[in-house]
Amino acid sequence: MPSRKNVQDAHISSEQVGELHAALIDIVSLMNRPQRDEDLVREAGVALDSALFPLLVGIERMGPIGTVDLAAGVGRDYTTVSRQIGRLESLGLVERRQSAADRRVNEAVVTPSGKAMTDRIDAARERIVRTVLADWDARDVGDLLRLMRKLAEAMKTDPAGTPPQRP
Repeated sequence: MPSRKNVQDAHISSEQVGELHAALIDIVSLMNRPQRDEDLVREAGVALDSALFPLLVGIERMGPIGTVDLAAGVGRDYTTVSRQIGRLESLGLVERRQSAADRRVNEAVVTPSGKAMTDRIDAARERIVRTVLADWDARDVGDLLRLMRKLAEAMKTDPAGTPPQRP
């Protein structure tokens, strides 16, 4: 059974927890704005519905991936995601194939056309991020990357809201 430290043993104050939570809420709120996706797609010079954009990127990054896993990753209902994958498939950006690990599962994979589109999106994202961080020094950028990765890994291994196991 995994042990958990008591909150009193933690090296982070209640105020710091609140500040961290507020910063994460700000970031998630900004990232979830449809206008940001529309701006990124426009900057990339691609014609893609903003509802499909995060799915295409998710499939390219995590694929091959099943519909249920993709839906969980983007916080949408799997039936909606399944329809949207169908739209991406009709555009020639992804294809579905049977999973090698579980033949009952169909997985989505990006096609060469889809990869070309995500490459353009990545280039646009890079331009935008370089603008946002233009006034930051290299050490601050490095610290940000290191600490964000550390936080992401910690959240993966000990997700918030997981109750401790009782004996």
